[in-house]
Amino acid sequence: MDFLGNLLQRYPELAVFLAIGLGYWVGGFKIRGVGFGPVTGSLLAGLLIGYFFLIPVSDTAKQVLFLLFMFGIGYSVGPSFFRGMKDGGWRWAVLGVVIPVAGLLTAWALALLLKLELGYAVGLISGGLTESPAIGTGSEAIRNLPIGAAEKDRLISQIAVADALCYIFGTFGIIWFCSSLGPKLLRVDLKAEGARLEQAYGIQRQKAGVASAWRKFDLRAYLLQPDHPAVGHSVALVESRYAPDRMFVERIRRDGSLLAVEPTTVLRAGDVVAVSGKSEVILKWLDGHAVEQADRELLDIPSAMYDVVLSNPALVGKTVAQIAEQAQEVRGVFLRDIRRNGVQIPVGSKTVLLRGDVLSIVGLEPAVERVAERMGSIVRELNATDFVALGFGIFVGAVVGTSLVLPIGSMHIAIGSSVGTLILGLLVGWRNSARPLFGRISHGALEFMKSIGLAGFVAMIGLKAGPVFVQALQEVGLTIFLAGIVVTMVPQFVGLLFGRYVLKLEPLLLLGALAGAQTMTAGLAAVQEKSQSPVAVIGYSGTVAFGHILITTWGTVIVWLLY
Repeated sequence: MDFLGNLLQRYPELAVFLAIGLGYWVGGFKIRGVGFGPVTGSLLAGLLIGYFFLIPVSDTAKQVLFLLFMFGIGYSVGPSFFRGMKDGGWRWAVLGVVIPVAGLLTAWALALLLKLELGYAVGLISGGLTESPAIGTGSEAIRNLPIGAAEKDRLISQIAVADALCYIFGTFGIIWFCSSLGPKLLRVDLKAEGARLEQAYGIQRQKAGVASAWRKFDLRAYLLQPDHPAVGHSVALVESRYAPDRMFVERIRRDGSLLAVEPTTVLRAGDVVAVSGKSEVILKWLDGHAVEQADRELLDIPSAMYDVVLSNPALVGKTVAQIAEQAQEVRGVFLRDIRRNGVQIPVGSKTVLLRGDVLSIVGLEPAVERVAERMGSIVRELNATDFVALGFGIFVGAVVGTSLVLPIGSMHIAIGSSVGTLILGLLVGWRNSARPLFGRISHGALEFMKSIGLAGFVAMIGLKAGPVFVQALQEVGLTIFLAGIVVTMVPQFVGLLFGRYVLKLEPLLLLGALAGAQTMTAGLAAVQEKSQSPVAVIGYSGTVAFGHILITTWGTVIVWLLY
């Protein structure tokens, strides 16, 4: 122990990595699907290490990690945040604001009633609403107060204690409410609701863990016999017969030569045609009048699969089926999946596409590029990150945050470098969604910024709070824990009633939205498991961006309200 203590005191950076490693290890354990997660695990590991060893913590290093995280989270949710405020998903946007506001007001009222100090109030917000970044914004707000350095350190150390206590029920409470209590209050059968909504959205259900062994989309070659129904008819007419299922003639071999296909091209007996489409649709050619051919040259056509950010106003708000009906505009291109706010959305004929959705489309290269240009911008996967945008984005955001001063009573308080960086991240991410070459940050770099940035930051918070953890736990442990239960549950009840009876949202989608507004992915997973359907993710994706942004800033706001 002495050797380890001396080592960590001489090289405090090792304590941070030890806490992160322990945090991710502990956070990976789950009991009935419920676990702490890596961030809270890192906080608890930091508290444990800090309790046994006095570790010096660099405020500069801590803030560097947190600013990286804040820019990363703003960048990742920027497109969906602004889309939610602008487009037809206004009901999700309203619910995404109402639930965090209900949480803030509940925490504020309890802090006044129980006469909690500032640090405990911030931890009540971050843990009760399960949004650990509020630890950072609250810490910075306390740092900006006109009080002594020792008092600032004391208040900031309280945050980790309260957050750890409140997060315990916060995780369980949201999972339990969304998957058990909420459905009972709404009087709905989750399995029946899942099946009904899947049918309404045109989603075909598959058994969990079971996937088709064949290729969903294919390109094959067939020799047309004289009695084939397609002989003597134009390509446009033949394709129209399969219009609901979408099958396309891509190329023809006639008398040994390869021919380009036009809508007016008439098919002849003896033609070898290359057809693309869903495998089951192509098999309709196998009716005894067409023979499959192994014609490599005919089938040697470049294919492509691109991710496209939807931005064309003419397509926003339309269903998948409505867009598919535009035969010539989307000819030869197929939709594989949809991602909204980083979450995969079920693909059905009645799924409505929104601005900022990332559509994965596949087909022959010329057709894919043509359709992608019409839909929006291609997201070409780049390993490189625009560090110019990253560096200047954080710098400008922090400068704006520290320079923008708001009058609060007799005081003038800056919004803080972390909130300013969050706002700049939102703007850069939103702009990147429209112009993918602007401020490009690779997926790997973004995940690293969000994961290690926050885990390292809270680990250092824990290391610094470790020496006072047990004493604070004895003084306010039960009070804070019970208060955290109230802060977790009140927004859920408010969101359930408001979403169902005011906004008239579908029950299953509403339950997913409740989990999203308090940023609890495990809550969504529990709803999906109980309903045996992925469809609740539609509600989750509509509110999660608002939860991330608003609850993160509540760390600053609660300090303003109580000081």
